[in-house]
Amino acid sequence: MDGNASLDVRFYPIEANKRANGNSYTVRWKVAHKKHSKTYKKSLVADDERSKLMSAHRKREPFDIDTGRPISWMSKAAGVNWYNFAIEYVDWKWPGSSGNSRKTLAKALTPATIALLRTPPPEHFDPVEVRKALREYAFNVRRRTDPEALVPADAQKILDWVQRNVLPMSALEKAETVDKVVTALSTRLDGTAAAASSVTRNARIMNLVMGYAIRHNYLKGNPFSKGKGERTAPKAAQAIDKRCLLNRDLVAKMLAWIGGRPRRGSLYRAFFATLYYAGLRPEEAVALRVGDATLPETGWGEFLVHEAQPEVGRPWTDTGEVHEERELKGRGEGDTRPVPIHPSLVVLLREMIKEFGLEDGDRLFPGEKGGMLAGSVFRRVWRKARKAILTEHELNSPTGKRVYDLRHTCLTAWLNSGIPSAQVAEWAGNSVPVLLAVYARCVVGQAEDYLRRAEGVQELP
Repeated sequence: MDGNASLDVRFYPIEANKRANGNSYTVRWKVAHKKHSKTYKKSLVADDERSKLMSAHRKREPFDIDTGRPISWMSKAAGVNWYNFAIEYVDWKWPGSSGNSRKTLAKALTPATIALLRTPPPEHFDPVEVRKALREYAFNVRRRTDPEALVPADAQKILDWVQRNVLPMSALEKAETVDKVVTALSTRLDGTAAAASSVTRNARIMNLVMGYAIRHNYLKGNPFSKGKGERTAPKAAQAIDKRCLLNRDLVAKMLAWIGGRPRRGSLYRAFFATLYYAGLRPEEAVALRVGDATLPETGWGEFLVHEAQPEVGRPWTDTGEVHEERELKGRGEGDTRPVPIHPSLVVLLREMIKEFGLEDGDRLFPGEKGGMLAGSVFRRVWRKARKAILTEHELNSPTGKRVYDLRHTCLTAWLNSGIPSAQVAEWAGNSVPVLLAVYARCVVGQAEDYLRRAEGVQELP
């Protein structure tokens, strides 16, 4: 039985109310701990309604505690609680979704579910463990349904409590409930404001969830649509922070330091150089095979990029592997993207391939055991290089803080060199509008040339 339903119903005699403008008659009853009443102008109508309620009780029909009505009289929304609905949606959405989509969906549903609890979780439930149980077990189909991956007893205890104490879908028809959910989606566990990008992403996901609820008759309208439960959210900046970009001297020093590391230093140097010279995303670089690179003895080479292997995490992929094989971002199935290889990078790659004895079918940047190069590994190498090369001020700044900043540096350099944005977008695997929105503020040094052109065109005879 739903946690908001009860068979504990008590009826009281009909009360006659004598008023100057006419008598009225009040039906009173109690469901569990909550009292309910409804007033009618005619005694026959009041008696008929009371009889219907009592008849439903005699048939052992559960009553909704909040509304006091038999569950069978209510909408579908009242008969299903949020937790069960969220599980249904996750099960429907899981097949065919990318691992990252699955993970972000679970992250959005978790605070929404906590906000829809009737009472806060008991004090002996660690708030972090409550979120973990929801995110990693309730909203993860593989972990919840795989008989070989049993949900830990402590997590299951939390989920059972949540299922009993969560509100029905009909609660989303109340403005105050929607406000609580919106606040939860905009706040971190510690009470501080969530990042603007997270707030935007959560809002988008909730609108998709509500679309499913409407199509399946759980709700009549979207309670989170514009103007409902809406608060002013911080804008997510599209443009990159110019402070994250690296200059050539810093890149050269960091690549030299990385290349001097024992055992696999030259491989890591070639990997980071690929992001800097060719502007590849890390998940594209780790997916490269030796045969995907054309490396002449002199001059420019070319990558033929055709897949990405984003690092998602074992619980979220269909294969149970850390990485997930995906098509190129923004491209159709089987599509490829040619990317030029700078002559300096050609030299580094040829030397690295020879040193490690790699063949055409081998990964260009293999992990230590020959598999996929792990993100945790190359991120650790990069952190050490920053610490070794950057000054204290630079180390504490956004300069090259993420490995992805090497790609940002590359694309910015291409645009600043005067290469047309359409060509840069083609090499980078972006659309022109996205490229300009992200990198336009970083394009410098061309204003004087543009002004000279405008001066010549606009000069009057």
